[in-house]
Amino acid sequence: MTFYHRLGEIPAKRHTTFYKPDGQLYYEQVMGTKGFSGIQSILYHHHAPTQVSSVKRFAEMKIEYVDREVLSHQHFLTFDLPAGGDPILGRQYVMGNDDLVVGVCRPTEKMNYFYRNSEGDELIFVHEGEGELQTIFGTLQYKPGDYLVIPIGTTYRIEPKGGVPRFLVIEAQNEIVSPKRYRNEHGQLLEHSPFCERDLRIPMKLETFIESGKYEVRVKQNQTLYSYFFDFHPFDVVGWDGYLFPYALSIHDFEPITGRLHQPPPVHQTFSGPNFVICSFVPRLYDYHPNAIPAPYFHSNVESDEVLYYVDKNFMSRKGVTEGSLTLHPMGIPHGPHPGKIEDSIGKRETKELAVMIDTFRPLQVTKQALAIEDIHYMSSWLPVEE
Repeated sequence: MTFYHRLGEIPAKRHTTFYKPDGQLYYEQVMGTKGFSGIQSILYHHHAPTQVSSVKRFAEMKIEYVDREVLSHQHFLTFDLPAGGDPILGRQYVMGNDDLVVGVCRPTEKMNYFYRNSEGDELIFVHEGEGELQTIFGTLQYKPGDYLVIPIGTTYRIEPKGGVPRFLVIEAQNEIVSPKRYRNEHGQLLEHSPFCERDLRIPMKLETFIESGKYEVRVKQNQTLYSYFFDFHPFDVVGWDGYLFPYALSIHDFEPITGRLHQPPPVHQTFSGPNFVICSFVPRLYDYHPNAIPAPYFHSNVESDEVLYYVDKNFMSRKGVTEGSLTLHPMGIPHGPHPGKIEDSIGKRETKELAVMIDTFRPLQVTKQALAIEDIHYMSSWLPVEE
C-alpha cells in the first residue's frame, strides 16, 4: 500500500550523519523493492545489519506436487490436517504454481527465532486466534478476519496469545498490492473502492531492543531456509520512514459492491499479485431487480483457476462444503451452483457467507499432502439427486 509513514527517530535528511547519544553513528539501511525503482523505506539501526556472526543451511522447503490425472474440480478439507509446528514450519501447503503457494497453518509451538521471506510478499488470513505480528517496523495486533500483508524481506515473528490459531497463508513470488482500478495516479484509494486507507492498521509504536545475546533469523530463499545468527536483537531499529511496511486489513471492513443484477467476482477483489487476485466474499444484500437470480450463473474459467477458502456460514451456491473447505475449480471446464441452489436463491434478501477467493491466471498444481484430505466425490456433487 503506497502511502507514507514514519516511526521513531530519524534524521532531517536522508543519507546524512545521525548520531547515538554516545556519539556513535546509527546505521542507515535502505530497504526497497525492484532495485531502487519500487517502494522503499529507510531504517536506522543500532548495529550494522550485515554484522552476522555465523550462517548455516537450516532446511529444504521444497513442495512436492502431483501430476494431474484428470481435469476436475477438487475439494480439500483443511480442518482434517493435524495441528503442529510453529507459524512458519507448521505451514502445510495445498497447492501452488510459479507465482504463489497456498497453505494452511495451525501452529501449536512458539517461534524461538525470527523469520524473513526473501522470495516475495506474504498474506496471512487469520481464520481463528488472536496475537501479535512482531516486525522490524513495529508490532501489529491481529484477530479473526484479519489479512496481514508482510512485504518481502521483512524480519518478523508471530506470537499467538492464547489458544491455537488457524491461518490461511499465501506466499507470492512478487508483491501483493491493492487493485489498480481502486487507485488514482498518485496511489490513493478512490471513492468507489470497497475499502480505504482509514481501514488499514499499520504499526503505530516502535519498540527498540538493544540487548546483546544470540539471535537467529531464518531466511527463505529458493525454497531453502538459512539460519543467520546475530549477537544482537534484530529489532534494533530506532526509527524508520517510507512507503514499505506491513499492515492489516480486516475482511469485516470490506464493503461489498452490490447491484440490481448479479455482480461478477471482480467486485469482490481485495488484493492483486503477479498473475493472481485475492477476493473477499462477505455478508451483503442480494440483487434487487424484481426478477433477479442471486446465485451466480454457470461460468467457465477459461483462463484462470478459481480457489475458494470457506471461512464461515453457508456459501449460497454450494452444498457439501464446510468451514475450512478449500475448493479448486480449474480453468477449461465450467462450474457454478450446485443442484437446487439457483432455485433456493430466488427471493432471498441477503447472504451471511464469509470466504476468501484466489484466482490464478496460470494453472495450479496440487500437493501430495493435499490428497490425504481430498473429498474425492466433489466432482460428482453436481449430478442431480435421485428422488
